[in-house]
Amino acid sequence: MLTVFSVLANLSKVIRQAAPKRGKQRVGGLLRAENLVFVGGIGGWYPERRPEGPGDVRQQFSDALESMKGSLEKAGSSMANVLSVRVPLVDPAKNEAALIEVFNEYFPEPRPALSCFGAADFRRAGQLLQVECIAYID
Repeated sequence: MLTVFSVLANLSKVIRQAAPKRGKQRVGGLLRAENLVFVGGIGGWYPERRPEGPGDVRQQFSDALESMKGSLEKAGSSMANVLSVRVPLVDPAKNEAALIEVFNEYFPEPRPALSCFGAADFRRAGQLLQVECIAYID
């Protein structure tokens, strides 16, 4: 049985994927600990990937989930193995319904737990959300 204590006791087995850096600050990344994968810091919009502009919450969440899917696959997991998704979201009253529609498109039943909560802003003007998840490896 995997517990927080067993993960901490086996830190030598933890595998980290390089994360993008902004100045000296580490942003996001992937961490694998035994059969768990933690993916964090996936922004909803990157100008170098979509120079035409940030788009709406549907576009940003779809882009972030596609990026998350690629990270999970590199770690040996998949979207089907996602246990939990956390999304800080700008203006949840306006954007949450569209986000949940996209979530339901990417995750059929049984869906992972979703935690969506308000965020005042992100460093990148126009970015509406950021995604992180926990998944397991078969």
